[in-house]
Amino acid sequence: MPMVIRRRIEVAGIVQGVGFRPYICRLATESRLAGTIRNTSSGVSIEVQGDPTEVEEFVTRLPQQAPPLSRITEIQSFEMPSNGDREFRIIASHAETTVRTLISPDVATCDDCLREMFDPYDRRYRYPFINCTNCGPRFTITHSIPYDRRFTSMAAFTMCAACQAEYDDLGNRRFHAQPNACWDCGPQLELRDRTGPVIPTDDPVRATIAFLRDGHIVAMKGLGGFHLAADATDSAAVRRLRERKRRVGKPFAIMMADVAAAREFCEISAGEESALLSIERPIVLLRRRPDASGISEDVAPGNRHLGVFLPYTPLYHLILREAGLKALVMTSGNLSEEPIAIANQEALRRLHPLADYFLLHNRDILLRSDDSVVRVFSAPARQSPRPPRLGGLNRRAPQDKAEFPEEMQQLRRSRGFVPLPVFLHEEVPSILAVGGELKNTICLTKGKHAFLSQHVGDLENLESYQFFEEAIAHFQKVLEIRPEIVACDLHPGYFSTRWAREQNLPLVGVQHHHAHIASCMAENHLQGKVIGFALDGTGYGSDGKIWGGEVLVADCRGFERAAHFAYIPVPGGAAAIHQPWRMAVSYLAHHFGPDFGKLKPSFLEGVSQHKIDLVLKMLEGRVNSPLTSSCGRLFDAVAAIAGVRNEVTYEAQAAMELEMAMEDGDPRLRRELAPSAEQGNPRELYPFVLNRQDSAWVIGTRPLFEALLEDVAARRPLGEISRKFHNGLVAIFSEIANRLREPTSLNRVCLSGGTFHNLYLTQNLVRALSQVGFEVFTHSEVPAGDGGLSLGQAMVAAAQSA
Repeated sequence: MPMVIRRRIEVAGIVQGVGFRPYICRLATESRLAGTIRNTSSGVSIEVQGDPTEVEEFVTRLPQQAPPLSRITEIQSFEMPSNGDREFRIIASHAETTVRTLISPDVATCDDCLREMFDPYDRRYRYPFINCTNCGPRFTITHSIPYDRRFTSMAAFTMCAACQAEYDDLGNRRFHAQPNACWDCGPQLELRDRTGPVIPTDDPVRATIAFLRDGHIVAMKGLGGFHLAADATDSAAVRRLRERKRRVGKPFAIMMADVAAAREFCEISAGEESALLSIERPIVLLRRRPDASGISEDVAPGNRHLGVFLPYTPLYHLILREAGLKALVMTSGNLSEEPIAIANQEALRRLHPLADYFLLHNRDILLRSDDSVVRVFSAPARQSPRPPRLGGLNRRAPQDKAEFPEEMQQLRRSRGFVPLPVFLHEEVPSILAVGGELKNTICLTKGKHAFLSQHVGDLENLESYQFFEEAIAHFQKVLEIRPEIVACDLHPGYFSTRWAREQNLPLVGVQHHHAHIASCMAENHLQGKVIGFALDGTGYGSDGKIWGGEVLVADCRGFERAAHFAYIPVPGGAAAIHQPWRMAVSYLAHHFGPDFGKLKPSFLEGVSQHKIDLVLKMLEGRVNSPLTSSCGRLFDAVAAIAGVRNEVTYEAQAAMELEMAMEDGDPRLRRELAPSAEQGNPRELYPFVLNRQDSAWVIGTRPLFEALLEDVAARRPLGEISRKFHNGLVAIFSEIANRLREPTSLNRVCLSGGTFHNLYLTQNLVRALSQVGFEVFTHSEVPAGDGGLSLGQAMVAAAQSA
């Protein structure tokens, strides 16, 4: 009698809802093995029985041929006594007390489903909820695990006989596809006007297209929430959407049918094309073609970039293909700064002042998840490879062998990427980190995984704060993580910090910029100390002042402040953030005295003398003028003096427009990487000065402003002024790193903070440091800005509690 063995194989990772069980069934059948597979709260549990050689081959092949959306993080194998099994079966899921499985994010509709949807002879022709095991909703329809239909919002829909047959057929692409549905048994669309009544129509999609063509605004229910849609070529419609949404100048994202359509308006590199086509379908920031026209200038006023993404749901594919429109504005379904709407009645209540019509469906969204935003930059060639990633975050374009290959940089991490974890170097306690006040995310850790939430946003109103609490509760529930420690920002006024202090758990307060560096260290698996550049607009300092231009010598346990910008008053506090001219006045008064007006700065011509005198009195009396070392406020001052703008309508607007100004008249900068010779040429950079105070280097800015005022008076081109300012920053930061290398014996540099969303600064600083032998680490898996703050908070809390 031939020898028979049985083995139990426990597989952890993203192995539910991605066609993993059908794959195992086929693999076992091919290998002539009997046994079972079931979903568990830890992943999947497989038992195989048969010839020893076939069993060993099965174990070897299992990870090598796994489905494309699966991600295996751990495989354990155990010997078992054989039994009477004669076939391989899928058996019912079994819930355990501890959840360790990873949930798949929502991913774009696959090509196979699209072919079926546009096939007039297919039974799912034009069905707007078509999906299979390789695509469709996951995270946003899941309320608990194991990932089975009864634990999703699809539980409300009973499969018809045809769909059930597909679901039960081992050889079918929809075998055990939990959201499987069709016209006869699945979710359906309906169209309503802004007052609520249903609009009678046999085809809500074509009726919606007609409304869009007529210049109306339509609220459409997507995967993670509602979008407000309008024809991007119709300036009147776009302006009306701006007025209703109260979004003055911040760019709108636009959706185009495919890459070819996007190329008509944007320059697209290989890396950017890869990002557009990735299964996550993020919004990708692309450079406008200078010769292109047709997209309304009101989509992105004064901006040389467009936020472009491709359809990722069947409904959006139908609308974009059949509408014949070049592009649709597809912006979050909310009033500015509020969370995105997800429920039908919620949308009708909150969005009726914004939308003319509502395209609804009856599949519930269980957790709101806004669109992710990325841009592609030329990353450094690393001496140390990146740690393993889940999902498409670290997929590189074909130019991988280039000195600076292209890589995605996260600006907002949400739909498509959440809830994929960040893999950690070692196991950590269960920690809840609650992030900061702006661009908030929360982070839960468990073992070697750090789970960052979707983008929550700015905690400035009740709705956002409720979403913050909702995200915490849902993540704890679906991941079954009960935190032992809470980590928060040091700022006592942050709503997230106040919430953390109310919890009956050990609390770890983490300095803002230390968290930024720890976040970069975590995603790059760095241990020991690094030189960390943490540059942003605002962060509460250990001395109670506003930090933001910091160079730290840090590990996750602690930090020393090695260098920073000299303190400057912020006249009016938050008002100066919205009016950059205030920071310009503050710098000039600081360096040249209150009579700096004798220099006749042209940027003040549009500001009343009364306002200027008021700001000078505030500075003189130190009234409502906190001190800051912020790099962001320095950008604001330079932008104002250079004539970019005196007031902003959204965060970092002046700094972004100052960066974009470099492209004027210099095609070399269209890819945002400067010729290296320019940085070493004194005529191509503005100077700074370094002074030693106590144990830190302090960066003085008087030489910068002297040269800047001289160039403005001489009417030098704005692009030249911007380039010299950026190159001056690169030069002074490189000098600081060199001065710190010998006394610290450190050769690794981490770049973090919102200022490093500036690609010119990031790429040229990376190159300058790399050329003198530093190993430079940047962000790609989590945002460099405050969206990645919670990861760093968790890592600091873990290190300090060890």
